[in-house]
Amino acid sequence: MFVQPIAAAPGAAVRDSASLLICDLTQSYSPAGGGGISTYLREKRDYVLTRTPHQLLQIVPGPEDRITINGRHIFAEVGAEPVRGSPNYRFILRTDAVRDLLAHYRPDIIESLCPWVLPWTAINHRRDYPETALVAGYRTDFPNAHIHRVVEAKAGRMAADFMRVLAYGYAEVTYREFDRVYTLSEDAQAILARKTITRTDVMPLGVDTRLFIPARRDPGYRASLGLPGNGPLLVYAGRIDNEKRADRLVDMFRRLPADLDAAMVMIGDGKLRDRLAREASDLPIAFTGFEKDRAGLARALASSDIYVSAMADETFGISVLEAQACGLPVVGVASGAMPDRVPHGLGLLGPVDDTAAMAANVVKLWQDGAELVGARARAMVVERYGWDRTFERLFTEIYPKAMARAAERLEEDSMRLFRRRRRRDGSPVDYASA
Repeated sequence: MFVQPIAAAPGAAVRDSASLLICDLTQSYSPAGGGGISTYLREKRDYVLTRTPHQLLQIVPGPEDRITINGRHIFAEVGAEPVRGSPNYRFILRTDAVRDLLAHYRPDIIESLCPWVLPWTAINHRRDYPETALVAGYRTDFPNAHIHRVVEAKAGRMAADFMRVLAYGYAEVTYREFDRVYTLSEDAQAILARKTITRTDVMPLGVDTRLFIPARRDPGYRASLGLPGNGPLLVYAGRIDNEKRADRLVDMFRRLPADLDAAMVMIGDGKLRDRLAREASDLPIAFTGFEKDRAGLARALASSDIYVSAMADETFGISVLEAQACGLPVVGVASGAMPDRVPHGLGLLGPVDDTAAMAANVVKLWQDGAELVGARARAMVVERYGWDRTFERLFTEIYPKAMARAAERLEEDSMRLFRRRRRRDGSPVDYASA
């Protein structure tokens, strides 16, 4: 392993004809914040190093400029300030540093994993190096999940609707520039199609079904958290913030009947964690913080009984799949990707923000036999999901389509340049031979 500042960035190793340099570019990374993109980056690194001949450059925000090289993996942190209210996350504004990295390493493919600022850094790099293929992951329906939700809370519905229209306009302009865009569901693909973004694919994410297994259940886990009771242990894993509607889970828990003898563990960090911990101090709820150890997360999930989530704008839901892989049924909301992750028979879904309905679903699921439902959920995940399937689609379908489109662009640009020169010279343009 080799570490050094960005200013002294070493060149990438010599590539043969079978090897590509692929770049992941994102703001949504945190070594201590969890999140689907952080999981994706880690799983993709392992897949590239064990299953392909390629090199992988991952550019993420960090506390300072630093490059870590481990064989064919180059991990570049660009110094960025923490996000206010979400100290585990940072936001890159120094796009010049990112452009320098891209110009230095000259990746064959850039995969943009978030919607803000950095997609245009990739687009601008491509203008200087037009042979670069650009791929974007539309992982969150951000005009709804981020813009509309936040603006509505602060300025009302009318302002939120207006800002959502502007955000979709931004998405339309941005993602048309990419050679290929993938979504995590067919619903998200349909949203992009309505915005005339059509070079798209659906790429479901995966779960490590060898790590997340029911056998990791620890009978002493509940007691180790100091939680009383013999009823269901509810669990949530993810950011504890407004976007995830984490406060609804505490409200739901208050509505559970006392004789259910339930407890709950909320795994993760976020801007609402301290406030909710204070408000729930009279309840058997443990706030354990972010779990860095994946095996520790698997133990926590497998040692619980029901996974709960109030997230209404989930575009895929890796944490839901990880819980299901551990043999847990799910109580959630009938919105976003949740109906796809929790089809009939694998849990219960209710209206968004209806915490009374969610509490009733917890009671019903427990009384009807949560363990059997969880076993069916585990079987579904094993059959349909897996990281190998995700990355096989990315490397054998999506990336080749993006590279083919990049080649078409180069040919189209060459033809336009030829025609422009012929007109400037005053010569007639022979379109048949151009």
